[in-house]
Amino acid sequence: MPSLKRSSCFIFFLAMFLTIPVSQATLKVGFYKSSCPSAEAIVRKAVDKAVSRNPGIAAGLIRMHFHDCFVRGCDASVVLDSTPGRPSEKEHPANNPSLRGFEVIDQAKAEIEAKCPRTVSCADIIAFAARDSAYKVGGIKYVVPSGRRDGRVSLRDEVFGNLPPPFFNVKQLEENFARKGLNLDEMVTLSGAHSIGVSHCSSFSDRLYSFNETHLQDPSMDPEFARQMRKRCPRPGSNHDHTVPFDVLTPNRLDNKYYTVLKNHHGLLTSDQTLLTSGATAKIVRENARHGKAWARKFAAAMIKMGYIEVLTGSKGEIRKNCRVVAY
Repeated sequence: MPSLKRSSCFIFFLAMFLTIPVSQATLKVGFYKSSCPSAEAIVRKAVDKAVSRNPGIAAGLIRMHFHDCFVRGCDASVVLDSTPGRPSEKEHPANNPSLRGFEVIDQAKAEIEAKCPRTVSCADIIAFAARDSAYKVGGIKYVVPSGRRDGRVSLRDEVFGNLPPPFFNVKQLEENFARKGLNLDEMVTLSGAHSIGVSHCSSFSDRLYSFNETHLQDPSMDPEFARQMRKRCPRPGSNHDHTVPFDVLTPNRLDNKYYTVLKNHHGLLTSDQTLLTSGATAKIVRENARHGKAWARKFAAAMIKMGYIEVLTGSKGEIRKNCRVVAY
């Protein structure tokens, strides 16, 4: 039976790899096996240490990988600092102050540089850190093909139009993910990353106080839940932008309870709760809510596929010495 399970997992991930266009299939599992064999272990240790101290860092690292890949591809542009006259992606409201874990990437990179100078890309470190975070807080285990190289450009204004904002409806989300090569099921599955982490009240306060001309409160939100949220989130314009867990059921566990939250009409963001408004996505939500192990397998496969978006390989891009600045 154990060998059958291993075979099934292998077939599952082989099928997933076959869905990746051949032109993109330039990454390789174990890319650093000879050039820097301790690279993945160093990242894993840094993630374990940080998440043990603060479980919320796991959500930040998974989100960082997503935000990186959706803007200019998985090239570590999201961790570059601004330069005079050129604000970077970090400065966009979608990333600042919501992204966390930059110091984990910095620590892992510094330790790797000490052993293997200019060998391991920051883009791969981000992908490894997201994988290790998913395992640390969700027991979701998958391999990460590597060999990405780092980009040299990071522009704040490019975040708009690439990252889906919290007010997107299901049709807009589907179109956004499709432009990145991800299908409807993968879109709903990856949304399950909101099983961990928090949202700032400003990202959904319109659903509580000024939804539209007909309804002050979004009618798709459970009224009792909305009342609780109004206690935690003051009206827009307040000096305090509090945070609220996406998933109040298991806020520090990456699991399929996010979909139960949606079924209970307790989704915080419009872009979360909207998944119940379409027959196709609502069906996926219900299936993911019922079958946690199947969702975890799909999540792993979708994370691997997302990691292929517009990657730089070979002689393209560079390998940074410091993830915050370009090499030259």
